Amino acid sequence: MSLAHLQATYQPLSNYDSTTVAIIVSNWHNDITNKLYQGAYNVLEKHHVQTIKRFDVSGSFELSYAANHLASYGCYDAIICIGVVIQGETKHFDFICQAVANGITKASQDNDVPIIFGVLTPNNLEQAIERAGGKYGNKGEEAAYAALQMIDFRNQAMNFYQSLEEVNIEVE
Repeated sequence: MSLAHLQATYQPLSNYDSTTVAIIVSNWHNDITNKLYQGAYNVLEKHHVQTIKRFDVSGSFELSYAANHLASYGCYDAIICIGVVIQGETKHFDFICQAVANGITKASQDNDVPIIFGVLTPNNLEQAIERAGGKYGNKGEEAAYAALQMIDFRNQAMNFYQSLEEVNIEVE
């Protein structure tokens, strides 16, 4: 889904005035990750998210631990992980990308908190730049929209479960 499509069609279902979102930012390729962070921050601010807290980690590999740690405390309605892993000449790229993707997914499932994968995995630096405010938009903005949509989903699901409980239907 393109950023232009998200900007034109996104209709928030929630009031985000009491919402708290963490954004974890890898410092590796920080010229790019800072642009991604700013894009995510701007979207969250535009939609009146009450608290946006930034946390920095050394690299993309560390995003999984940080996300799991923050999610385990239950303080955030969503967590956005921002990083960049650029293809190199070795298999290091494959190992890091797979570990980060699996770690973020596991952290989200284990803690029942939406954790958004905002990690670029381009073949080269030029492709990363194009996705951090260049010709392909800002993937940080897309990650923020994904976070808002998952917050909406979670709120809808919780409201549905509560309505079932009110009519004495067991929810497993």
